Amino acid sequence: MKASKTLSGVNRRDLMRLTGQYGLSSVVLGAAALTGTVSLSSLARAAGSSYEKRFAKEAKHTLKLGASGFNARNLLIERAGVLEFARDLEERTEGEIRVEFIGDNQICGQLSCVEKTQLGVVDMYAASTQNSAGGAPYLNVLDYAYMFPSRASQYHFLYSPESMKLLREPLEKRHGLKFLFSHCELRGIQLGQNFAEKPTVTKLEDLFGTKNRVTGTQLGRIAMQLLNLNPVPVAWEETLDGLKQGLIDGAETWASAVAYANMSPVVSQSVDLKFFCGTEHTSMSAKVFDAMEPHLQDAIMESSYLAQVHVQAANEAALVNTVGFSDPQLPNTIFARDNVRPAFLGEDQIKMAEEMCSPEFNPEPWAQWRERLNNWAGGVDTYQGIYDVARQIPKDTLAENVEPRRWWRSA
Repeated sequence: MKASKTLSGVNRRDLMRLTGQYGLSSVVLGAAALTGTVSLSSLARAAGSSYEKRFAKEAKHTLKLGASGFNARNLLIERAGVLEFARDLEERTEGEIRVEFIGDNQICGQLSCVEKTQLGVVDMYAASTQNSAGGAPYLNVLDYAYMFPSRASQYHFLYSPESMKLLREPLEKRHGLKFLFSHCELRGIQLGQNFAEKPTVTKLEDLFGTKNRVTGTQLGRIAMQLLNLNPVPVAWEETLDGLKQGLIDGAETWASAVAYANMSPVVSQSVDLKFFCGTEHTSMSAKVFDAMEPHLQDAIMESSYLAQVHVQAANEAALVNTVGFSDPQLPNTIFARDNVRPAFLGEDQIKMAEEMCSPEFNPEPWAQWRERLNNWAGGVDTYQGIYDVARQIPKDTLAENVEPRRWWRSA
């Protein structure tokens, strides 16, 4: 597996011992700095070095970051930027802020991290906006069908100062969350073993009537219903078994999520329907942020910016070099190893899907949620506003070429 790590002679007992000695965050941050084959001795040295650096002086603030199912290994597959953010924030504040990274679903999962942040159990969290929409419904604002034509348009929006009034400020006001940064992909249908022996999907109608897992997003369900994709709520943890046993035909998610969650052995085709957002974001409690000294607030924003720039480049590279979501597909990638076929639909098929389900062509099914989100945003037209920003760059712009901007500055 490219760009990942292998552990040589490091078992669970060894990891528990190192964690007991240096703490989970020091072990994770130390491991994240290593490449290639990782031995117990090299991991111990890295964890010790990380510990000494992080605890050189007493922190003024210790922030718990609930990272759902993430760890140092799978964050090299889906480049969500969480560890880069934590490491940079500690260094930038010279230890005034210490981040306790708690991943592997130990303190919260994809569905619960948002609520535990709102309740103060953790101070920050990393999870998809779609799974988090159950606890913070305004996050549905990202999920209008075909609002974003490309990953580049998603990054452009997140960097735009207009994302403040359209996404960040309403989320903070209504749900007490400060949206920091996010990875960007567009969701497709990940077909299970029922399609293993079938030809690679080339037409939208090949998907009609299939039964597919849906996340917590309400708007995503609207799009799936309009596309005759039969959305079925299935917990993320149960999706793998559902695909393996053929209880569901597919799941709506994005390519690197399949790879990082070890779902690729039961996925046969990754159909690039790109019908709405796949955004693995990191947010923090607005109450905790507001209680910080001004220079530390500035540091959090700058570390968020650095993480966003990192994610933009790293995840685009990982999609090709690590995941294998490309045509032609590189050998030795996760998808190549597990015989997952990327299915990239033609522009005519994407246009057909857009005309079937997007608010631009089929507004009525979206009207109730659109009005609700518009009211939460203070009366602005959320769909049209984000749609317009997403099209400020040429459609063929590569995601890695989008110009980074500090979105909280108006100029």
